[in-house]
Amino acid sequence: MGVRLHDDELEIDAHLVRGLLRAQVPRLADLPLTRVASTGTVHALFRLGRGLVVRLPRVPRWSGDVEREAAWLPVLAAHLSLEVPRVVAVGRPTDAYPCPWLVLRWLDGSPWSSSPPDDERDAARRLAGLVVELRALDPAGAPGAGRRPLRQVDDETRAALRAAADLVDADRATEVWSDAVTGAPWQGTPVWVHADLLGPNLLVRDGRLAAVIDWGTCGVGDPASDLVPAWAVLGPAGRAELRAALDVDDATWVRARGIALAQAAAIVPYYRRSHPAFAATGVRTVEQVLADASA
Repeated sequence: MGVRLHDDELEIDAHLVRGLLRAQVPRLADLPLTRVASTGTVHALFRLGRGLVVRLPRVPRWSGDVEREAAWLPVLAAHLSLEVPRVVAVGRPTDAYPCPWLVLRWLDGSPWSSSPPDDERDAARRLAGLVVELRALDPAGAPGAGRRPLRQVDDETRAALRAAADLVDADRATEVWSDAVTGAPWQGTPVWVHADLLGPNLLVRDGRLAAVIDWGTCGVGDPASDLVPAWAVLGPAGRAELRAALDVDDATWVRARGIALAQAAAIVPYYRRSHPAFAATGVRTVEQVLADASA
């Protein structure tokens, strides 16, 4: 739980969190506080009492995620069928901790990455429902989603694949990446997207997909961004179900596959030593991308 995942990671412990609560949210400061063994990599989590969680960015560059969630989660929650976190309090930066932070309602469930749903097709349909609901929302005034176009990550994706060549088929992955990055860039109408539908952010309860967390990259952008779970968490059956439910055309599918590959390629070498389980999810995603591209 206390392993450092990033070179510039802040020192965050229960003593710090208790101090922040006492200074800014005193009504909650005396509740039991326990660090959570999170599968995520962006935030440190502390269970507060039975029904709350304190969520703090591990590094200052992710402070904007907190501000985005604080502003938009209340807006989005009213329109989505899957559960999303509810903001209870927004903490301010201090001399002891230089980032904003959140107190959220705790959502029961296990991350998909450690506890997959019983029925993959049902989970794919639930994911598709979330994507449809997001796309139906008014994009006016929304922030841009936190994902760069494929051509802007070309060099680093190729470098990451080379760095992971002992764990993935880097030559074949580079071929698939080239097909995606040389395709026509997206020029459509921006829609609301979550933009990070990976296993740690999808909560499963009683064998079914129940909640989606970590909305720090949400905003308006390329609809292909929310097709990443087709390879990041789903297998062939669920992937086909998701594509059919969303009626995805070939160009969008290839672009989405490229987004999934770029994200996975970045994960594998970066986390291979500090978070091997998360790196393994990236390896699996690359394998699913290559299998789909060869089908």
